[in-house]
Amino acid sequence: MNRYDTQFLDLSDEILLIILKKLNNIDVLYSFLNINNQRLNIIAQEKIFTNILNFTSIDNISSNGCLKLDRFCTDMLLKIYDNVKYIILQADLIKRILLATNYPNLTKLKIFNFKEEIVLYYFTNESPLRYIFQQQITDLILVNSDKHNMIESIPNDTRNVYAYILSFCKNLKHLSVIETSYPRLLLCDLSSTTFFSSILTYLCINITTFDDCLYLLDGRLHQLTTLIVELYSIHSSTISHNMVSFNKKF
Repeated sequence: MNRYDTQFLDLSDEILLIILKKLNNIDVLYSFLNINNQRLNIIAQEKIFTNILNFTSIDNISSNGCLKLDRFCTDMLLKIYDNVKYIILQADLIKRILLATNYPNLTKLKIFNFKEEIVLYYFTNESPLRYIFQQQITDLILVNSDKHNMIESIPNDTRNVYAYILSFCKNLKHLSVIETSYPRLLLCDLSSTTFFSSILTYLCINITTFDDCLYLLDGRLHQLTTLIVELYSIHSSTISHNMVSFNKKF
């Protein structure tokens, strides 16, 4: 074969994989899955392209983006659902993507533009996504963008969002809340059973005061091994805490 006449499909599977790994896996799936080429179909279904699906690269407002989402939801996800372990998506696509098919091996979610309304709608016993959130998800990453009054809503958000997520997601072991303008966790004056979990091992969250950090270490999260916090205010604590003694990473 003349080296100047080499075509894309003349390359070995190993070389094709090296090339395709450099691309966005959503683009790889959209371009090569279910096309009239069995070899590319098989390569596109490799776990490296189907274990993690990041839908944030799709503009669901443009006509091209809508067409791409339609094809994923009505066709491609039905072919690769068994491989999917981690989904990254915008909050307004939760229902469309997660209800497109069953994902028996899905355990991790990252949700952008997360708001309190998402909890009120999806984290309920009446939600069509109840099983996914309540039984499957062990790792949840929330990127918040709420811009409502932070100071007034902090206590309510601690109870209605953070604490409720821990109680509803029965198998949640890792929780990360990446906040830009969302209220911080505030545990002062709340019951010790608020924001409680017997299985959570990893927590990354913004908190209001140093006292809130001490509250997190009072035994309500007794399996916690990694705690990452950002403090809004640091001052000397005026209260006494009985801290549980076990290894933690700060």
